[in-house]
Amino acid sequence: MTGASVHVVALDREHAEHRTNPAGRSDAAAFAAGRVTRSTLQPGWRWSTHVGKALGLALCPVPHLGYVISGRMVVVMADGTEHRYGAGDAIAVDPPHDAYVEGDAVYVGIDVLPAPLGVRATSTSVLDAIGNSPLVELRRIVPAGHARVVVKVEGTNPTGSMKDRFALAAVDAAERTGRLPPGGTVVEYTGGSTGISLALVCAARGYPIRIVTSDAFSVEKRDHMRALGADLILEPSDELQITEELIRRMIARADRIARDEGAWWVDQLNNHDGVAGYEQMGNEIWAQAGGRVDAFVQSVGTAHSFHGAVAALRQRNPAILTVAVEPTESPVLSEGRSGGHRIEGIGIGFVPPLWDPADASEIATVGSAEAQAMARRLSREEGLFAGASSGANVVVALRLAARLGSGATVATILCDSGVKYLSTEVYSSPPHG
Repeated sequence: MTGASVHVVALDREHAEHRTNPAGRSDAAAFAAGRVTRSTLQPGWRWSTHVGKALGLALCPVPHLGYVISGRMVVVMADGTEHRYGAGDAIAVDPPHDAYVEGDAVYVGIDVLPAPLGVRATSTSVLDAIGNSPLVELRRIVPAGHARVVVKVEGTNPTGSMKDRFALAAVDAAERTGRLPPGGTVVEYTGGSTGISLALVCAARGYPIRIVTSDAFSVEKRDHMRALGADLILEPSDELQITEELIRRMIARADRIARDEGAWWVDQLNNHDGVAGYEQMGNEIWAQAGGRVDAFVQSVGTAHSFHGAVAALRQRNPAILTVAVEPTESPVLSEGRSGGHRIEGIGIGFVPPLWDPADASEIATVGSAEAQAMARRLSREEGLFAGASSGANVVVALRLAARLGSGATVATILCDSGVKYLSTEVYSSPPHG
């Protein structure tokens, strides 16, 4: 065995790591290849009571792979399903879950946690990198006594936006149904992020794409679309305001181009296929939050992300509080009134065709200046670099955190990266908040 090596650590000795709780003990040893833990748990031990309570978690967020030496254990999954195992059983348990010792015998088991690979395996396409974004708990801007606030950092997707999920799901569906034939042209209207994401998918799969957008949206977004090979058609705005008239003009122009050229028109506002990408986002949030989400906050543009994530989260917690966010200057969903605002990506000035009022327990509004100020705070105080729609989400999440109090978990979305907004008033002028 030339070149091989063996490392041994006795779990009962000083080189091991030892932890105790009122009803149990764990002894662990870490190696480059992973971590080995022996758990010795007394009758009456329960993960949520003796471990999770101190962490503020109801369910265990990590997987387990191991072997039972003695005693019996019951694993309770998030949906209430129970699984029992005992001495001599090999086990593999997915998160999230609770667990408790069954019977009067002491439980002793071995867990093996392999070390994660430092890099992903080679992919055949950049599209394989879409999804599985991190969930980060806010620390510095959440006051003491408030609920835990966790944010889904969607800026880690390939184009720096959650819209990558929509674009991939929509193109996949169009290919399956024959609406987008090989080599066919894609046409869409967009404020930028959806267009960038569609341009990415089209570049990866070999489709030409034409995009109708406007000077109301950041120059970074337009440059990014062009860099990915998109042909841009610009509709002028009224003093860079995002209004219903501008959005409807962009839609009409995209429709004409698609008809004239026989192209596939994505028509995001009426495209149901993109919802699937956001259902997966909801599933990820639930698992990453340890199976505990009491409230979910998301701003509304096309309504895809709100609808999809809420559907997934409600399957796990039917009582979850869901709050939709829109601009104070254009409270279409809450007041039926439209106006101009400066929060890119949301507030299209009319009710999105895919909006379902049943998805929202409540509707909240945030002004453009407040949303932009929160985006700057997130960058300075949490190191999370995002746009104004993300700022609006966090403003509302903090309101809910104060209302729900400690012990609850509020989840929201950082929709995209702040890199898309460097030339805009969010970051280009000296910050005032």
